[in-house]
Amino acid sequence: MESRKEDNTLYVKMFGGFSMTWHKKPVGGGAKSSETQFNYLMQLLLHHRGEGISRSHLEQALFGDRDIADIHHAARSVIYNAKKKLKAAGLPPVNYVENKGGIYRWTQEIPVQEDAAEMDRLFQEAKKESSPKQALSLYLEACHCYTGEFLGAQTAVWAAQEARRYRALFCTCVEEAARLLREAHDYPQMEELGLYAAQVSPLADWETVTMEALVSMGRYGDARKLYDDTVELYLQELGLKPSPRLMELLDRMGAQMGHQYAVLDDIQAKLSERENHGGGYLCPYPVFQGIYQMLARIMERGGQSIYLMLCTVVDSKGNPMKEGPVLDELSQRLGSAIVQSVRRGDAVNRYGRGQYLVLLVNTTRENCSVLQRRINCRFLVGRQRTGVRYYVSSVICTAQQCESIMSRGEG
Repeated sequence: MESRKEDNTLYVKMFGGFSMTWHKKPVGGGAKSSETQFNYLMQLLLHHRGEGISRSHLEQALFGDRDIADIHHAARSVIYNAKKKLKAAGLPPVNYVENKGGIYRWTQEIPVQEDAAEMDRLFQEAKKESSPKQALSLYLEACHCYTGEFLGAQTAVWAAQEARRYRALFCTCVEEAARLLREAHDYPQMEELGLYAAQVSPLADWETVTMEALVSMGRYGDARKLYDDTVELYLQELGLKPSPRLMELLDRMGAQMGHQYAVLDDIQAKLSERENHGGGYLCPYPVFQGIYQMLARIMERGGQSIYLMLCTVVDSKGNPMKEGPVLDELSQRLGSAIVQSVRRGDAVNRYGRGQYLVLLVNTTRENCSVLQRRINCRFLVGRQRTGVRYYVSSVICTAQQCESIMSRGEG
């Protein structure tokens, strides 16, 4: 954005929440009903400064389907009170809200600088720019205008439509900026772009931009950590599976991770565990999936009995716990109980909030029941009413069936 002319400009923030600033001081605030109507009015007027707002649209945004005897009078009262509030905030004494032919507009006597409008302007300029360097600068500036969802707390239809439009616009700006950075081989700035995009627009696969930059710079250790952290975030912390696009791109980037020439002793030292941990092998989902698929292939030659067990925290009625303040503590305690109860050769993965997968090698169905009792002894404390539900399935050796089980996440 341009430097602020604080003597005559109203600065408006629409991304990541709504706020107005005049001479570095906030305009409005509070959560009372009158304050909410003031905010709704200002959001409409300031965002639609060019075309204005029709009286019917304005009344619908302010009052919705509420049964009001004289809705026109009610709307005029909101506008009247808004003018008083703006004047009290120190804005020049002008006619802030103009009405011409039933169309309400913000006055042209007080300039407005709005982050959303600035993003639109920068994007349009970037599209027309013939210089890749200048276009990149404009796209990056447009990206940084976007600091969160457009009017995230607003539920009005018009706000939701604009939120979708700006999400798509942000996506386009990031992709265009990443393309130009890729062509310029500017991978450090590409890494910064990916990190910023993932922060302000989470769960939108922007980790792939960072991943590509790290691999291109040869920072394979950081790239591998990002891979594991991303899958863990999606699968464990939020209870969601990463999108197919994200997994495909991360796997493709992971396949590019080469290593410098080394002798076998050095390679084997790096492959080995750094510390001698007791109990089961607690690992991220991609590692667990790889172990599962490898063991399924080994089973094709016979000789081993392998079981997959799903452990789920349940409430006092036997229903799976999916949320609540105690779930994280119970989930952590269950994980500790499982790791201490299984053997060192068994793999454990925290699949989601309150759920763990356990891969049991060279065991029997009867031993699975013994293991469940061992886990319960470590997990259940005193008169604890919550418990664990177990599902156990023999690992099927055909590759097609193995992939089907893992994709469904069944126990």
